[in-house]
Amino acid sequence: MEITDKHIEQFLAAAHQTGERRLTRCSSGNLSWRIGEFALISATGSWLPELQAGQISICRVATGEITNGIHPSMESGFHLQILQNRPDVNVVLHCQSIYATTIACMKKKPDNFNVSIEIPCYCGREIAIVPYYRPGSAELAKAVSEALLNHDAALLEKHGQVYAGKDLKSTIEKAEFLEMACEIMIHSGMNYNPLTLPEIEELEQYLRGKHR
Repeated sequence: MEITDKHIEQFLAAAHQTGERRLTRCSSGNLSWRIGEFALISATGSWLPELQAGQISICRVATGEITNGIHPSMESGFHLQILQNRPDVNVVLHCQSIYATTIACMKKKPDNFNVSIEIPCYCGREIAIVPYYRPGSAELAKAVSEALLNHDAALLEKHGQVYAGKDLKSTIEKAEFLEMACEIMIHSGMNYNPLTLPEIEELEQYLRGKHR
């Protein structure tokens, strides 16, 4: 599939939204989008909220080969591995929203994030927790890509979050909803009442019936 100017415009719009929605600040995040055999990836050192067309790397998903001479984010390792492992995923967003990152930095992390219906509906029943590894390291790329094999959202200890989705809008939506859940949890003093498994199963059954 050919990468068009419209693809570039859509990618830039999504990148800028991460700043408008306070999901990223300065150079704290990175974004990728699969288009056919290629992936658009924000360039190393770039600021998503101010990303420009000349700061988008184009890489082959299968090999990581850079095709336009622009070096991708230092976290491109896990972006590409997730895209290689998950044919259902086209977008990967790495960000550091305040409340979710606060929980990622806590010594004792919650084991249940289902404080509102949006989490199981959009992010999945479970949020993966990835131990701390140095940013840009092969160890981090391996741990994140393995965590996202069976999850669509992960908290990286002392670091941030990674989300996987089918398109740009739905991936940002996952980030917004997990941030909302973490804000609720913190404002509750971590004394919250999550959805029970039967409540989640009933909700999922209802949604399956609704979308038939």
